[in-house]
Amino acid sequence: MATTPLMQEFPELSGLSREDLEDLLNDHGYFQSIFHSLSPVKQLYQSQAELSTANEAIARSNLSLQDRLYQLRSETKDAFDEAKALEGRWRTLEREQKELYQRFTPQFLLLRLRHATTDLDNASETLASSFVQSSATLKDASDVDEFIRQFREMRKVYHKRVMWGDRWASGQVIWHDDQ
Repeated sequence: MATTPLMQEFPELSGLSREDLEDLLNDHGYFQSIFHSLSPVKQLYQSQAELSTANEAIARSNLSLQDRLYQLRSETKDAFDEAKALEGRWRTLEREQKELYQRFTPQFLLLRLRHATTDLDNASETLASSFVQSSATLKDASDVDEFIRQFREMRKVYHKRVMWGDRWASGQVIWHDDQ
């Protein structure tokens, strides 16, 4: 019998007669029994069985890790939700801090100094006006001494504030934001 590509690739078929080969083409059961007895097919089935076994082992391993994975997923979600809540809280605190620090900016403090200076000037002038109006009814020298003490103290503080405001306005006051 001549060597054909079929016989080279499947040497197990080289021992079959022409009638057996024809039966092989015509009888499906016979074809299946011969086909499954070929060594490349046996190797293929063996490889398939090994792969199936390995795949089942991997699947069992994955299933054994499933509960832990769900637990980690839940913990991660909880941590993410907590981080988002803390981030929101951070923005709120940052806004509150900015509002609080706003009261201590150089411009705001200068404004407060100017208002306090004006208020103190008005208060000392009111004190002087009330003293002048009530000077006719003064009872003794201690009232005059008390007025002078209060008025001098108020004017001293007033002039200090005017001086600080003038220095600040002329750039002689240095403001350090980094402290």
